[in-house]
Amino acid sequence: GVSWSAVIGGAFVAAALSLIMLALGAGFGLSAVSPWSNVGASAATVGAAAIIWLIITEAIASAMGGYLAGRLRTRWPAIHNDEVHFRDTANGFLVWAVAVVMTVAFLAAAASTMVGGLSNSGEAAMGAGGSSQASVAGDAYFIDRLFRSEHVAATDNDFFVRAEAAQIFAHALLRNEPSAADTAYLAQLVAAKTGLNPNNAERRVADILAEARQTTDDARKATAHLLLWIFLALLIGAFCASYAATIGGRQRDQVQLI
Repeated sequence: GVSWSAVIGGAFVAAALSLIMLALGAGFGLSAVSPWSNVGASAATVGAAAIIWLIITEAIASAMGGYLAGRLRTRWPAIHNDEVHFRDTANGFLVWAVAVVMTVAFLAAAASTMVGGLSNSGEAAMGAGGSSQASVAGDAYFIDRLFRSEHVAATDNDFFVRAEAAQIFAHALLRNEPSAADTAYLAQLVAAKTGLNPNNAERRVADILAEARQTTDDARKATAHLLLWIFLALLIGAFCASYAATIGGRQRDQVQLI
């Protein structure tokens, strides 16, 4: 009951159309997900236009793949119409499933390649400490704010102090409440590097930790919101592929031999 050649062909078409339309959306700044580096919006900045484009992309690509699978399948003679309708629906659903797996695999491979390139470039630039610094790159802005001073003077141990502070900072963000010992030690580092008195250093550490935690929570909520819309887009894609396969199959069976 499954025409795998038609299913795989339709899946390739659906995956290719998805990537093409993602590239088009990225070109207009509308893409929510992009396989290319520094292209597309982050989860926190994805707007209504990007979400609509994502839904349209999934619907068009899935419908085209499902229609081709239904139109290209072999004809099932002496089969009840209800069974034919079910098989066409199942073939269209398989097209959508295979296309989603192929697209995700491509995006994952592209993302791993970009991450590997960034890691290699970071190690080449910073030596053995590159990997530890790369792991906390997302917190670099807050680390810089910790050590801001009116008397800017770079020293040889700046990198090591900042790396140590970054590790403490990252560990503190993983906990609901940072330990008092880590907070006190971080305040000592800030006071030593910036010249602030201990009270002001502790206040700066507490304020920046709170701001970083709020930023992390906002990003987590935005990501969850985006995932809900991605779920809706995929659900619409599954329906479009299944329904379009029944249309293509019905047209395939109505062909008259001349």
